[in-house]
Amino acid sequence: MTISKSISAALLAAALLSPIAAHAVSGPFAALAGAWSGGGTLTMADGSKEQLRCRASYDVGSAGTDLKLSLKCASSSYNFELGSAIISQGGRISGTWSETSRNAGGTIAGRVNGDRIEAAATGQGFSANLSLATQGNRQTVSIRSQDTDITSVSLALRRN
Repeated sequence: MTISKSISAALLAAALLSPIAAHAVSGPFAALAGAWSGGGTLTMADGSKEQLRCRASYDVGSAGTDLKLSLKCASSSYNFELGSAIISQGGRISGTWSETSRNAGGTIAGRVNGDRIEAAATGQGFSANLSLATQGNRQTVSIRSQDTDITSVSLALRRN
């Protein structure tokens, strides 16, 4: 094999393996990368509950320290679309969030430790605590809010 064919073969191999390398992200958000779906329960302030169906997409940067989330959920009477952009530095996370169907948004701050994220989201007239745990292809999400018509959301998601 000539040198030019060896270089071409090496470049082809690198191109074919690059999608694999992209999934080898090692930062704190690496386990979240990809598409997820599942369901859970939405609890209203009056105690009533509704079943949710959700889809989530996590776009993790190449270093695994930045994350963009898109979460869409629907129940029989309630829909929401949550987006966020978060960075991690030294175990602490910070960023912004928005709920597009209600034109709401604010900031998010907390900690990431292994497969768990604990954070607080705040906005104008809104605050909520978020807990997310990922183990392999399974993920649980819990959101607890105060002073809103929805007091909690509990989700169980699986990687697609």
